[in-house]
Amino acid sequence: MNNQNEPLWDGDGEDAGDAFDLKCEEWERRDWMVWLPENLVFPFKATRQEDMDDADFQQGASTRLFQVGHTLEVLGLDGEDEKMGVIVKAKEKGQIGHLPLADLEVKPKTDRNYWPVREYVVWFANR
Repeated sequence: MNNQNEPLWDGDGEDAGDAFDLKCEEWERRDWMVWLPENLVFPFKATRQEDMDDADFQQGASTRLFQVGHTLEVLGLDGEDEKMGVIVKAKEKGQIGHLPLADLEVKPKTDRNYWPVREYVVWFANR
């Protein structure tokens, strides 16, 4: 990691490209359904940053639960979907839902779960 405690692969310096390529090779060999439970601490807070369903951007969608911009509590992993990747079980306002881990972001960077989720999200977006 560099001076800001961030891995080189996640930066934009001159060595970042090579580091990213090496990290991608590591991710391709990784069994995410084994690695994630070993590296995440449940439950944890996350914000939904992405959404694969265009319907979630229609008028009134922001008032429904589990939408982009909402903070929720991730309770655990709930399987894997070929198209959507790792699915998590989450809770928002007392309701339970299931959504792709690739849609989430953990903040702040100092949170223990930030880098494991970030690695998965970046890998999923670049696979």
